[in-house]
Amino acid sequence: MRPDNQSGVSQFLLQGLPIGPEQQGAFFALFLAMYLTTVLGNLLLILLIRLDARLHTPMYFFLSHLAFSDVSFSSVTIPKMLMDMQTQDHAIPYAGCIFQVYFHIVFACVDNLLLAVMAYDRFPKGNSVEHQCN
Repeated sequence: MRPDNQSGVSQFLLQGLPIGPEQQGAFFALFLAMYLTTVLGNLLLILLIRLDARLHTPMYFFLSHLAFSDVSFSSVTIPKMLMDMQTQDHAIPYAGCIFQVYFHIVFACVDNLLLAVMAYDRFPKGNSVEHQCN
């Protein structure tokens, strides 16, 4: 009886973007600016919805949760990508990869669920007899 191969995978190597080292600074600045815009814009939206009493309606409640989910969804993979661009270390541990995939799927499902609930919330208002014009 021959022994089986017992080797295992402990980390993955990420390929990344096919850009040259001379362009990495520009791409890092571009992706960092987009990430910060996403995070700060959504956090500002959450803050405004919480502070203004007129926006305490179901639609804005769901919109603030959608903004939080968007921040979380963006924060799953982008920081690792930015770190890889700066350090030239393109390895990710197996557990880190599973973590990213799991939360990427979770926040994508939460986004879809919130969008469906928001559409369902708006549906009766669109079919109301009072809002229709003859």
